[in-house]
Amino acid sequence: MRAFRKANTDQDAASRRFWGLLQRRQCVVPTWRGCLAFILVFLALTIGLGRGLHSFLSLNETVGGGSLAVEGWASDYSMEMAVIEFKRGGFEKIYVTGGPIEWGAPLSEYKTYAERGAAVLLKLGMATNLVQAVPAGRVRADRTYAAAVALNAWVREHKTPLSKLQVISEGPHARRSRLLFAQALGRGVQVGVTAVPVSEYDPQKWWRSSAGVRGVIGELLAYGYARFLFWGGEATEPAADR
Repeated sequence: MRAFRKANTDQDAASRRFWGLLQRRQCVVPTWRGCLAFILVFLALTIGLGRGLHSFLSLNETVGGGSLAVEGWASDYSMEMAVIEFKRGGFEKIYVTGGPIEWGAPLSEYKTYAERGAAVLLKLGMATNLVQAVPAGRVRADRTYAAAVALNAWVREHKTPLSKLQVISEGPHARRSRLLFAQALGRGVQVGVTAVPVSEYDPQKWWRSSAGVRGVIGELLAYGYARFLFWGGEATEPAADR
């Protein structure tokens, strides 16, 4: 009994150290086996999520019919895919979006990505009455949203309302493009997206190349910003993506 009381007295004295601001606690820590198990579980989850991340961002969702839009900064291969998509999808018109060209514009015949992209489509055999360049103004950020806003303003000004729009984008940029176009055009327009496969890296092993890491991680962060922090328009995705 005395030993028990002495132990309690010692514990009370310890708890009063430093004016009662600190006290002794017991905690459970993992053994080396536990640490190893945690590391293995973490690696398994990381690899599993990493393999599906590129597919998540490279969204493909077709609305069927309506008009087609392609971002003018896209590669020539993407423009070729846009022509193929246009011919097999029964679309009415193809809009090319994009703001001012930021590098080499004084040496270029075209001053905006929209005009450049439209010229590429015409060289690939598209008819002039089917291709419409819709340039956007110069902005410091949120270029994709600004391009979509410019498209919305153009169709309203020319009394060419959109009911369905299929957006052509590249790889992991696709999901963010669809989100921002949907925000800019409003709930009255069904927006789909086609992700053109990337050629710079293997989509199934994107983490093995610097281009893949930059593209996927960068787009993941940008999509998170557009989805949860960007207030340029409606902050909800189309119902089909929920």
